[in-house]
Amino acid sequence: MATQTPEIEILNQSTPTEPRHPWLEVLHGWVTTVDHKKIGLMYIGYALLFLVIAGVEALLMRVQLAIPNNTFVSPQVFNRLFTMHGTTMVFFVGMPILFGFGNYLIPLMIGARDMAFPRLNAFSFWISAFGGLLLYFSFLGGDGLYGAGNAPDVGWFAYAPLTSRVFSPGHSTDYWTLAVLLSGVGSVGTALNIIATAICMRCPGMKMSRLPLLVWLYIVTSGLALIIVSPLTAAQIMLMLDRYAGAHFFDTQAGGSAVLWMHFFWIFGHPEVYVLVLPAFAFANEIIPVFSRKAIFGYPAMVAASVGIGFISLSVWAHHMFTVGLGAGANTFFTLATMVIAVPTGIKIFNWLATLWGGRIHFTVAMMFAVGFLFQFLIAGLTGIMLSVSPLDWQLSGSYFVVAHFHYVLVGAILFMIFSAFYYWYPKMSGRMLSEKIGKWHFWLFLIGFHLTFDFMHVPGILGMPRRVYTYEADRGWMIWNVIVSSGAIFQTIGTLLFVYNMIRAYFKGPIAGADPWDAWTLEWATSSPPPDYNFETIPTIRSRRPLWDLKHPEDPDSNYEF
Repeated sequence: MATQTPEIEILNQSTPTEPRHPWLEVLHGWVTTVDHKKIGLMYIGYALLFLVIAGVEALLMRVQLAIPNNTFVSPQVFNRLFTMHGTTMVFFVGMPILFGFGNYLIPLMIGARDMAFPRLNAFSFWISAFGGLLLYFSFLGGDGLYGAGNAPDVGWFAYAPLTSRVFSPGHSTDYWTLAVLLSGVGSVGTALNIIATAICMRCPGMKMSRLPLLVWLYIVTSGLALIIVSPLTAAQIMLMLDRYAGAHFFDTQAGGSAVLWMHFFWIFGHPEVYVLVLPAFAFANEIIPVFSRKAIFGYPAMVAASVGIGFISLSVWAHHMFTVGLGAGANTFFTLATMVIAVPTGIKIFNWLATLWGGRIHFTVAMMFAVGFLFQFLIAGLTGIMLSVSPLDWQLSGSYFVVAHFHYVLVGAILFMIFSAFYYWYPKMSGRMLSEKIGKWHFWLFLIGFHLTFDFMHVPGILGMPRRVYTYEADRGWMIWNVIVSSGAIFQTIGTLLFVYNMIRAYFKGPIAGADPWDAWTLEWATSSPPPDYNFETIPTIRSRRPLWDLKHPEDPDSNYEF
């Protein structure tokens, strides 16, 4: 029998090591990861945290506006809440959560193992996350040497001259500027990555004509983001030069133009609405067919409509500026452009309805939110057509009618489809099923709260209640409407808390989901739940737009049908 050599005996001896901390290893794994799934989940978790914060800010504003002459918060605090709520929801809830779903799903749906540029993916997340933290650090450092610190109070649109050193001393506006700029850097990085991944990383057989509609819409969204973030970044740099280097881009007293800021901001701001809503359309394109048990109606038309929305959305920004005196020619052009964008949008709505028509509809919670989205987005589109007419917009611009329309899009369409996406893809991400019973409570409470708040918000807008006011007199006739609007916020808060509880409960106690709990047909459901680090042991080869459905249902005569 051979004896061990002294060297092997020495290597086999146990040497004392420092005690291991598993939570530190887990934390280190998440912080240093380049796995698209973990980065997607970090985007989503980060956005949910800011969703709660922005929701609390909105609730405080609604308490203040519930009754006339209220002193619940001061006008200064109200302006800060207004600024932080809007900035947070657009830049640190909407963008991260939608890019998070894209990060998680796109490589899985196209049969890839990761994003095209994993390190750029991680950098984009962390730079965006730092931007959000920097914005909220303004509560501590916003006033610089002028005091203990406060949040910016310039509105999420930051119109000049509110952002000048005269009206905004200290550093609160600087924190806002840098936070938005950093968020834009992260958005550009992620957009580049999504386009490169979708075009270059597709599995064998996945032609562009077989690409899942979700991926198509993320390509359009990312292309839009690349175009519109640049003007916003340029405007932020000019603002910093105005504040600290003696420039006068937006200083009307020194020959600058406050309207120039509005152009730069809305060249970003209105297409940004489509950057947020196109991923919501993408979720609807995947969820509605699965629970209708039918293929999406009019795939080529849906792709064409998505690309059309992307192009037209770049030419509608100045309908936010009808009241600044653009002139008859500009008003006519932007009125027509805003009306024209309703055409491809209407194609999408009719195609979703045609997919539902004659289908074997399964009203899961995901499908309930999707149907709610269809109805509410239709109303949002109709009020948008109203606001596209410059004489009517002249009367309603700056009123709560515009706030109601805007939130019908952001909450009634985008947030409803985000909730739908959670109920649909949470089993894939966690391996556990959310409770349908709790989910239905969430849906009905949030639906009731949404309609109490934003249906009735149109009325004080028509009656002349201006935006951005922190209180109002009792004789204006607005109190009853504001009481109803504020009561709806309570229902939405309870519904959101139920949603958070549902996710936490399901993570620990939810039923095991399995690889494909919905009998779906896209490739993310072909791997385990949650997927392994490498996604697919062997890269799949596909022959149609519904590869998983074809595999499971070879008897279906339409399984390989393309048109």
